[in-house]
Amino acid sequence: MSMVTKPPAPILPPPQVPRSLIRWLHTHLFSSWWNAVLSLALALGLAGIVQPAWHWLVTVAHWQAITVNLRLFTVGLYPSEQLWRPGALLILLAFLCGGSAAVYGDLMWRVSRTLLLGCIFLACLLTAPAQLIMGGAALALLAGYALGRYRCPHRWGWQLGWCLSLPVVLLGLGGVEGTGLVSVSSTQWGGLLLTLLLAAVGIVASFPLGLLLALGRQSTLPVIRWSAIAYIELVRGVPLISVLMMFAVLLPLFLPASWGRPNMLLRILVGMTLFTAAYIAENVRGGLQAIPRGQYEAATALGLTWLQSMRHIILPQALRAVIPALVGQCISLFKDTSLATIIGSLELLGIAKTVIEQADWKSVTGGVVFEVFIFTALIYGVFTYSMSRLSRRLEHVLGVGTR
Repeated sequence: MSMVTKPPAPILPPPQVPRSLIRWLHTHLFSSWWNAVLSLALALGLAGIVQPAWHWLVTVAHWQAITVNLRLFTVGLYPSEQLWRPGALLILLAFLCGGSAAVYGDLMWRVSRTLLLGCIFLACLLTAPAQLIMGGAALALLAGYALGRYRCPHRWGWQLGWCLSLPVVLLGLGGVEGTGLVSVSSTQWGGLLLTLLLAAVGIVASFPLGLLLALGRQSTLPVIRWSAIAYIELVRGVPLISVLMMFAVLLPLFLPASWGRPNMLLRILVGMTLFTAAYIAENVRGGLQAIPRGQYEAATALGLTWLQSMRHIILPQALRAVIPALVGQCISLFKDTSLATIIGSLELLGIAKTVIEQADWKSVTGGVVFEVFIFTALIYGVFTYSMSRLSRRLEHVLGVGTR
């Protein structure tokens, strides 16, 4: 019996994608009478919304309430004669960011590039003193990049710089006796400065604590495991505002009188850190459970200790798998800093409410509620979107979902 062979199928060219605007509109919007009706109805609805919205934005809205109070939105009630201190600290952080971009490569370079463009953009919009600060931050970022690229390519030096930056920022903003810096009470810190400080300290401090809680919940020792479980379930069972109220009002009642009353900012930071750590612990635990049991057994077969296997094999894979959840929790914490206004801290949302209540703008017809909250929402949106973009880039670099 002879076999009949068929010639191979011809190789066809790829389908032609319509490139003209008319073809695109016909394919996506007017492919049928029903799609055409929906497209026209949507276009009419947008036209009815966009035109009055544009008229209000351009002619009716009182954006002077934002421009006049721009310093209040930025640093709150921080003394005007001491504004050089936040500016100097911003220049220091830009220098560290530039050096880290040179040492760590692609991801940090994208962050530094965004910061550089932001500094240049703000330098074109703000007044002379702020322009000097933004220009100095841009130059410091470039200087840090050059130093990290050609003179100091060691990671440990820049890591040490970031570790020391937190106490330097806190001491620089508040002042230290004997250094010649005037003491500035934390009650005068506010606006975007306080929002970023609460978010940054909360994220950085809660991550190692959440990591320890996640490992403790996976422990085989009953005391450690049940203690971690009790803490996580207790904290996750109450809202953040109740935790902040407890630390703000009740914590001094449980401390010895000789300790005095802790600073309100410190109480808020501790409350946010302990609250966020419980959620991060659950995110990390999900990543640990996603690791196959064979990975643990392979680490044991290689003779690695528990600490070595966690550091080099288990945790890198677990943390890579839960990057979206971790970044989502960081975004949630950044937005939850607005709850600090309930206990008297004038962060960004608290400053917004203060501007709305100013006598100069309450007399305006309709007030400036929409203008102020649109500006505040825009700030929150820029930062949260930047964190989301950074998360997606980190996932792409680490190959999450692809390998």
